[in-house]
Amino acid sequence: LIMYGIDLHNNKDRYFTIGDNKHQKFAFLPFKRQITVNKVSPVNLQLEKFKSEQLNEAEISLHLTDKQENELSSLFHDHRGALASYKEPPGAIIGHEVDIILKIERPYPPLLRILHNQQVPSQEKLWKLISKNFQTLV
Repeated sequence: LIMYGIDLHNNKDRYFTIGDNKHQKFAFLPFKRQITVNKVSPVNLQLEKFKSEQLNEAEISLHLTDKQENELSSLFHDHRGALASYKEPPGAIIGHEVDIILKIERPYPPLLRILHNQQVPSQEKLWKLISKNFQTLV
C-alpha cells in the first residue's frame, strides 16, 4: 500500500512535494489566461423551467442537433396549453375531449387513481366518461 500526501511549505517560494520524495518540488505558478466569449445567448427562464418540470421524462431523439432540440422544446413551450402534464389530466383541452378506455387491472397506477378521485367542473363530460370506464372495470 502506497500513501500519497501533499505537503505545502510557505517559504520564500511556494512549492509542494508529493509522497516521500522530499527532494522533488513542484511549484505553484501564476496562471493568467484570458477567456474570450464569442457569443452569449439569453436564457429563457420560463423555457428552462418548462424543460425541467414538463419535459424531464420526455425521450427526445438522439439524432437531433442541439438547435433542433431547442426549437422543439420552444415549440412545446409555446403550445403547452395543448399538452397534458402531471398536474393536468389527458384531454384537458375544452372542445377536444378524449374517450379513454382503460384495459388494466387493479391496482391502478397512481395517476389513474388521482384522475378517478379528482373532480373538475369544467370537464364534467370527460370525468363522466372516465368514471363510467372505471365502473366497468371494477
